[in-house]
Amino acid sequence: MATPRLKEKYLKEIVPALRSKFQYKSIMQVPKIEKICINKGVGAAVADKKIIDVAVEEISTITGQRAVSTKARKAISNFKLREDLPIGVRVTLRGERMYEFLDRLMNVALPRVRDFRGISDKGFDGRGNYTLGVKEQIIFPEISIDKVTRINGMDITFVTSATTDEESFELLKAFGMPFVTKN
Repeated sequence: MATPRLKEKYLKEIVPALRSKFQYKSIMQVPKIEKICINKGVGAAVADKKIIDVAVEEISTITGQRAVSTKARKAISNFKLREDLPIGVRVTLRGERMYEFLDRLMNVALPRVRDFRGISDKGFDGRGNYTLGVKEQIIFPEISIDKVTRINGMDITFVTSATTDEESFELLKAFGMPFVTKN
């Protein structure tokens, strides 16, 4: 299997560029994307158990890796929620699949968002990780619009080895992440 396009770009272009910009002494100091975590909350699954199965199937189709359902930790009677009831779906991507997903997200899925002008740079957490909220799962070409029963969003978190938000921002920008440009 050939190495993903973005992995080659990272090794050949991004590492030298970030190393000279931030004056790193070693290549090992250059930040990298460690994993991509995709999380989808499905609160409606309290009423209908089949919704979780559909959500697991959708996320698995999008990422190419089997997703797992997450369960409620404690019971909340106002929301008709019991302990160990499935209420979400998550998957963690690493290695080759992570680069493939990142490539598809930036070049295919995000441009399909209605009125897309770029993604916000406000999603950084202070430790070099970035979270992006997607409102509709139908922006991914793997999802057939005819089979979708309900529109659900998801959170996509990019966990990097960067220590600051600035380093993480430059890393993601070097990959080609379409951040909003301020005029």
